[in-house]
Amino acid sequence: MVPFADFEMPVQYAGIIKEHDAVRHRAGLFDLSHMGQFWLTGENVAQWADTLTINAVETMKPMQARYNIFCNDGGGAHDDTIFYRLEKGWLLVVNAANRQIDFAWLVGRGGKGVDLRDLSADYALLAVAGPHALERLGLSRGRAFTFEHGSLDGVEVMICATGYTGEEAGELACMPEDAVSLWDAIIARGVTPCGLGARDTLRLEVCYPLHGNDIDETRDPISAGLRFACALETEFTGVEALREISAHGPAQRLVAFTMIDTAIPRKGMAIEGGGEVTSGSLSPMLDVGIGLGYVPAELHRPGTDLSLDVRGRSRRARVAAKPIYRREE
Repeated sequence: MVPFADFEMPVQYAGIIKEHDAVRHRAGLFDLSHMGQFWLTGENVAQWADTLTINAVETMKPMQARYNIFCNDGGGAHDDTIFYRLEKGWLLVVNAANRQIDFAWLVGRGGKGVDLRDLSADYALLAVAGPHALERLGLSRGRAFTFEHGSLDGVEVMICATGYTGEEAGELACMPEDAVSLWDAIIARGVTPCGLGARDTLRLEVCYPLHGNDIDETRDPISAGLRFACALETEFTGVEALREISAHGPAQRLVAFTMIDTAIPRKGMAIEGGGEVTSGSLSPMLDVGIGLGYVPAELHRPGTDLSLDVRGRSRRARVAAKPIYRREE
């Protein structure tokens, strides 16, 4: 257990490798109740949100979810989030470490006709992931980035077709008083409990960025490979900077890489030519060191060789196509 965002969070239960393997081949369960949840209501929520977010909110339909990023004036990623549109409002899920910062930031940019509330204490959030996860829960596969209301083992849940492991997944929001019984019921269905360690290696294998590592206030979404989420034809905070970067190309790009020499890359290691590792680990599926890092734009193409400073020693790596790990069909 480790302290994280005012919670005590499990790094591992039976071990990172075992938990990682469970998610890739069977089903794993994560407690995400530390995430922040804001509730937004009012006639102008969508229009207001679109002045702050890179990915259009107003075009969302009820029961849809959408990945999004709040940027600063320079185009840096203040936080990445997911919006959920319900019939009578929007649920906004933010990163746990940024919950209080995000709430103050949004209040400071409050719009007329928008009511913003921090309801993080009113939600528990569990996530199941793996090729057999939904089958073991008796849930049908939903269209990606949609959600529905239902029940599981007698607990009312909001079932979201979102996830952070690269596997088929469902995130289950429920009342906090129901979380323990729901957790126990899911474990009884043969799902393996998993901690933060496996969650990190899983997301790294499929190259999902982590805020605070791979994106932050100094890194823009385009350089991070998230151009798909940037609605540059709209007006929002940071759009001018992002239009400039899009027009001329980023100076650095976030790449995935695998190690050629035996070594495990870690955040902060220098990449020759002016780059830096932002995330790194041993890949349990590939049994090789892998990572994400920023490199000069001319070095971003898959197959390009890199040189990392691993504790004072030069170690060879190679830019990989994303995702690094792909399931064999």
